[in-house]
Amino acid sequence: MTFQENKMKYFLVIVFILIIITLCVGFYLKPENFETGNLLIGLSVSGLFLVLMPLFIYHRWKNKNVKDYMLTKENIEKMRDYSEDKKL
Repeated sequence: MTFQENKMKYFLVIVFILIIITLCVGFYLKPENFETGNLLIGLSVSGLFLVLMPLFIYHRWKNKNVKDYMLTKENIEKMRDYSEDKKL
């Protein structure tokens, strides 16, 4: 694993922890200060789906070949051959 991959991994973990903390603080503040609690909950959910999820997907797929995961005729034949070999 390269240094760049480690940086991205730690960045994703830190962002995830910050989002969870913000969500917990929002739920904690909600009974006392309804508007601020809802604001923090909304920001954390938005951050989760609009910031963290695209970064995570990019990090996991950046060096992958999409053709390996598509159902092409060649891949279907490979799967058939593999399942036939397992039966024998």
